[in-house]
Amino acid sequence: MPPRKTEITRADILPMEVYGRERAERRRALVAVKRDRRVAVGPYAMFLFENYATMWQQVHEMLFIERGGEEQVEDELRAYNPLIPQGRDLVATVMFEIASPTLRPQVLGRLGGVERHMELHAGPHRIPARPESDVERTTAAGKTSSVHFIHFDFTDAQIAAFRDPAVPALVAVTHPDYSHMAVLPPATRATLCGDFREG
Repeated sequence: MPPRKTEITRADILPMEVYGRERAERRRALVAVKRDRRVAVGPYAMFLFENYATMWQQVHEMLFIERGGEEQVEDELRAYNPLIPQGRDLVATVMFEIASPTLRPQVLGRLGGVERHMELHAGPHRIPARPESDVERTTAAGKTSSVHFIHFDFTDAQIAAFRDPAVPALVAVTHPDYSHMAVLPPATRATLCGDFREG
């Protein structure tokens, strides 16, 4: 098995003409990667657990669409490398997917600070979310963003519990106005175990 990658480097970036030729195929392949990394929590929250492959694709999509050249490469690496798990954490993009344009501002307007009310559980262990601190995602009026980037930092004991299929594992949002949880499916859990380094 190749070593698990934890950083996208300049050498990993394809020329845009090459990526353009491969784009459709690569996007199709990523659908399969993401399938076991998505977990719906309640009616609106979708957790996508990121890894090197999802972030590599995101960087290339940004470069392909925006065509910002070499300067943009460094910007995208700075933006997305922090969202690749480093071996003792899991990283998720959490999206509040609300189709109704009328309902969306109502729901988001009640969920200020929701990124500080997310957690994983592995048996008796509670692993709280650590939000990305790049920007404040709640407005002064208390409206939250529809997209959040969060880290779950694990201890050795928590990793061991998460790896044990006999130990229940779930992801939860505990905000007073959005309190929901979901058991991690076995395939998702097995996939996420690959984000931890061995030993």
